[in-house]
Amino acid sequence: MTNNMQTAAAILSQTLNRLALLVFSLAAILLTGATALAAMGVLPWLEMQASVGGTTYDNAGQIAQIGLTSLAVLLCFFLPANFRVMALENSHRKFHLSMQDVANAYATTHAADRAGMFSIKTEFDAVRERLAYMREHPDLETLEPQILEMAAQMSFVSRDLAEVYSDDKVDRARTFLRQREQEVKTFNQRIDQAKGVIQSLKNWSQDVETDESIAQSQLARLREELHEILPELDDTPKTDLHGFEPPRNGYVFGLHQTPAE
Repeated sequence: MTNNMQTAAAILSQTLNRLALLVFSLAAILLTGATALAAMGVLPWLEMQASVGGTTYDNAGQIAQIGLTSLAVLLCFFLPANFRVMALENSHRKFHLSMQDVANAYATTHAADRAGMFSIKTEFDAVRERLAYMREHPDLETLEPQILEMAAQMSFVSRDLAEVYSDDKVDRARTFLRQREQEVKTFNQRIDQAKGVIQSLKNWSQDVETDESIAQSQLARLREELHEILPELDDTPKTDLHGFEPPRNGYVFGLHQTPAE
């Protein structure tokens, strides 16, 4: 839609410029003829009265006619230069449109080449094969033969690039990358699981060490309390309490006791 509006605006501008050149040319011719005939006395001068600063000029029409004629003649010298600029802009626009058509045709042919539609290796036959493909393509059949030929030659030059980056190879590369991506994702999941297991074991080990430390503290406290109650244990060998036996002579922990009757 935008391209159509730009094309319509360019056509309208070109038409108006040509119309302006025609109108100014006719006006210059008519004014020049009328002024020349008026100077020779064949036609009357333009009659107009003008007052400037209280002074009235009766020949204001003659001055205005001569001025308009001079302006029209000068415009006739200026408009051809403008017409040449328009011609240059038009040729540049056509060149731009032609190169855009070449780029579109080349992109279509290169895509077909990447899909493996062309198999001929010799230059002449390969270019002819590409031309036949573009002539049958619905989007390129209206282009000029020179544009199609240029696009076919460009496609033949880039045939090695199309072979290296063919659709089949690109699809295999994408499949391989997707598989690698899935493997990396699975590996990261296993690492996260391993981190969780290690953290659980670490917490468990800390809990066991804490319980063991508490148990050792309680055991040390019990020994201290036992030593406070039985101070004679400080002079006896430290053996297991399960193997401790009271003395047989009636003395228990340094206290003399009479055997029960």
